[in-house]
Amino acid sequence: MNNSLLSLFSVNMLAEQSAVAEIIELNEKTEQHGLTLTPADAAALMQTRTEMLNANGRVEVGSGTIGKLIDAFCDSSFINQRDYTAIMHELLEIFYYAKNETLNLISDDELIEFMKDAFENRVMGSLELLKGREIEKLADNLRRGVHEYRNMEYEEEAEEDEEDQYDGEEFKDGQ
Repeated sequence: MNNSLLSLFSVNMLAEQSAVAEIIELNEKTEQHGLTLTPADAAALMQTRTEMLNANGRVEVGSGTIGKLIDAFCDSSFINQRDYTAIMHELLEIFYYAKNETLNLISDDELIEFMKDAFENRVMGSLELLKGREIEKLADNLRRGVHEYRNMEYEEEAEEDEEDQYDGEEFKDGQ
């Protein structure tokens, strides 16, 4: 291995070790909620992050996203120690998927805040609904330029309005 590759490899290893240490430091906060990560858990989250960045064609400097997600979700009533690591992996996947789907039109912090609110208040801890319904609706609103893009009213209301209009037209035709 030439010296430049060796030094790049060394820098990457040091950066990853530093990132794992930062994630482990969050245990001080998460322990209050009965949640902790081992160094192996933290390294696995870093691996998931790398995989998701590659899969979504994204580049990110630093590992702050993992810490922000942990910080936001550690007090969730829908997360317990048994599921903590698996849920964090899923949340990372959803986050990077959402960044692409929302065309980067909202900040990381705003996206995480949206995800947490939806997780707690609309999907009651369902990761499938978070990704498949809430993130999709948010992304659709952003892509269409909806001013109140965080409004999660769904099409059912619009369908009811269409039915009312149809009934009215049918009544007029029948006269």
